[in-house]
Amino acid sequence: MKRATTLTGALILALAATSMPVMAQDGQAKEGPRGHRGQMFNFDDVDANGDGKVTQDEIAAHGAARFAAADTDGDGSLSVDEMVANMDRKREERMRKGAERMIERRDANDDGQLTADEMTPRNGDRMFARLDADKDGAISKEEMEDARKSHKGQRKGERGEHGKRGMKPDTSE
Repeated sequence: MKRATTLTGALILALAATSMPVMAQDGQAKEGPRGHRGQMFNFDDVDANGDGKVTQDEIAAHGAARFAAADTDGDGSLSVDEMVANMDRKREERMRKGAERMIERRDANDDGQLTADEMTPRNGDRMFARLDADKDGAISKEEMEDARKSHKGQRKGERGEHGKRGMKPDTSE
């Protein structure tokens, strides 16, 4: 009996330690252009007693509950199938929330669905003009690659002159 208790305690501690990065993937943070960012876990979910503080016991309990939810056959371990099913469920929840947000933003007639017109980017003309650097009425492969490179720099937080994102840093010194 003592061995089972020790093993259970060790499992809970291991789970709590390993569940922190997983909690970060749950999308419990600020929304950014590429999805969820920020916090390590959703504070309110882990703060079980609502006192505005998270203890190690609350983190361990939250991790144990997450493990138990993923352990669908209740055998105390996670198989590949259980882990994949849990990841699929979480991915589906994130995708559903993203679709709901998109419909909320673009559904001009409030019917809960998007038409092709509602899906068309509102700033499509401006975007095309920005990509068409040589203003010839077409976007070349080179122009698209330049835009991708600029966008990658923007995502990495590079700042150029005047601190504007996406501008190439001034290296003329």
